[in-house]
Amino acid sequence: MSDLREIAFDTETTGLKWDQDDRIIELGAVELVNHVPTGRTFQAYVNPGRPVSEATIRITGITDADLQDQPPFEHPDIVDAFLGFVDGATLVAHNASFDRGFLNMELERCGRPAIPDEHWVDTVMMARQRYPGAPASLDALCKRFEINSEARTFHGALLDSQLLAEVYLELLGGRVRAFDFGETSGPATGGDHRAAQRSAGRPEMLTEAERQAHAEFVASLGGQPLWSRYA
Repeated sequence: MSDLREIAFDTETTGLKWDQDDRIIELGAVELVNHVPTGRTFQAYVNPGRPVSEATIRITGITDADLQDQPPFEHPDIVDAFLGFVDGATLVAHNASFDRGFLNMELERCGRPAIPDEHWVDTVMMARQRYPGAPASLDALCKRFEINSEARTFHGALLDSQLLAEVYLELLGGRVRAFDFGETSGPATGGDHRAAQRSAGRPEMLTEAERQAHAEFVASLGGQPLWSRYA
């Protein structure tokens, strides 16, 4: 059976309308294999060839000056490098229709095939199915799953992809470290806490009087009991 390869993916854009000349300004991606982060990531800033909206600057902190020396999307350092990174993987995105619309628009502009809908997973839809009526933003899900998002003072494609990867794994049911018999450092939480409870053993069931009575009985047998040789 082949490994399951997925890419947690995010974009930052000049605005919100991929079909009205807005463009991608940043790509971020995190590789997962069999639902485990591999440590491989992709990040690139993109010159959109048009001004960044004031709303985007407020959200991302990315300005026109930051992008003026960056390559355009169609440059091999962007499109070829990105397609090579995601090749054959399922793309996991938060509100996937947004990122899919922008990515496929950019691919079409440079003559590349679109990534079909069936190659995408939408974590917003997953969250709404699992928690009907609850907030489904990335920030809200980070709070729900106690994922540290303090570094997210601005939106950034790579940071948001890293947070999204953690949220996605929690939406799949979380990662429980079963059968972990190694020592742990620091306080145990979640699955580690349950493992620590198991390894702690049962509380002492014998009273001191019962222990003393047993010792006296063993002494009355005379000689050295066989089991004591292996204690």
